[in-house]
Amino acid sequence: MRKLFTSIIFVGISILVLVSFPLLFINAEGGTIEIPNPLTATSFDALISGFINFIFWVAIAVAPLMTLIAGFYFLTAGGDPKKVDTAKKIILYTIIGFAIILMARGLIGIINQILGVQQPGT
Repeated sequence: MRKLFTSIIFVGISILVLVSFPLLFINAEGGTIEIPNPLTATSFDALISGFINFIFWVAIAVAPLMTLIAGFYFLTAGGDPKKVDTAKKIILYTIIGFAIILMARGLIGIINQILGVQQPGT
């Protein structure tokens, strides 16, 4: 009985949200519906550039964290060859992944400079 009551409440709230959601975007002057652009990019180039920058900064943040995790594996290995091997693999793959991200960003910059492409926001 409790599951049925919970399901009915969930469905009721879902229907209420779906029905009232368009009301958030109605223009008061003309009664037309306007949905604002959630992206800050105004062109496809700016969108791709923003996505690449996001991936780059995530990699910048993740690489030191993975190195710390590998160090933790080394410290807690206690002579266990499996844990030491896991720590070595984490460090190796972190370095490889970070190098790929750096080279990809550098390669994009070189190609843009050769082709004379203007970066968005410059």
